[in-house]
Order: sequence, then structure tokens, then C-alpha cells
Amino acid sequence: MDDLIINIFGVDSQLSRGFIFGLVHVSIMLLGYYSGFSINRLLKIISNGYVAGIIGAGIAHVLADLIAALLDSTMRPATLGIVFGGLLPLLLVPVLERVVVKSKHHVVIGDHEDVEKDLKSHHHKH
Repeated sequence: MDDLIINIFGVDSQLSRGFIFGLVHVSIMLLGYYSGFSINRLLKIISNGYVAGIIGAGIAHVLADLIAALLDSTMRPATLGIVFGGLLPLLLVPVLERVVVKSKHHVVIGDHEDVEKDLKSHHHKH
């Protein structure tokens, strides 16, 4: 991975810091999206609730962050902070569920079938 950075950016630059992290994180998300594998789908099946979907999506991002940080030598020292920082907001979900009134227009991005259904339901019929 470090060789890739050297080949693309030269030895070190502000641009190269975190490059592998971003590349790996988004690649993992795309892989999950296009393969149909998702933690939130698994949790939805187990608990049958959209809150599990939200928590699953959060956990999926934390796992992607963990893998990305370990593979990116410029981010590796921050791995633990990134993981704990990513998990902490998930503790707010129960509070947010009680306090925040969700918009009827809000779409929770989950699995590609769900997104497809959401998009179809939002299209105006001509």
C-alpha cells in the first residue's frame, strides 16, 4: 500500500495522508452495496426494525474505518481513536429515537433493494 502512495504522490505530501484510508473505506462500502452484503440487512432480519438498520450501517462504517486505518500507514496511529470515535455516536441512537421527530421525506440508506424501493416511491408518476 505504501508503494502505491509513493508511485502516485511521491514520498509524502498532504494529499497522500489518508489517501489509502479514503480509498479503502469507500471501496468497502461499494463492495457491500454492489454485493448485497450488509450488516444492517442482517440486523434487520434478526430484529425486524429500522433502528437495527441504522446501527448496522454505523457498525459497517466503523469496520470499514478499522480496516482502512490499519491498511493506511499514515492513519494507523489513529486507528483506536477512529474506532472509538465512530462507535460513540451510536450510543446516541436510543436518545435520538425518543427526541427527534423524523421527517416523512427522510430516507434511510440501507440495502440496494430498499434504496430502489425508496427511489421508486419518490418518483412522480407522469
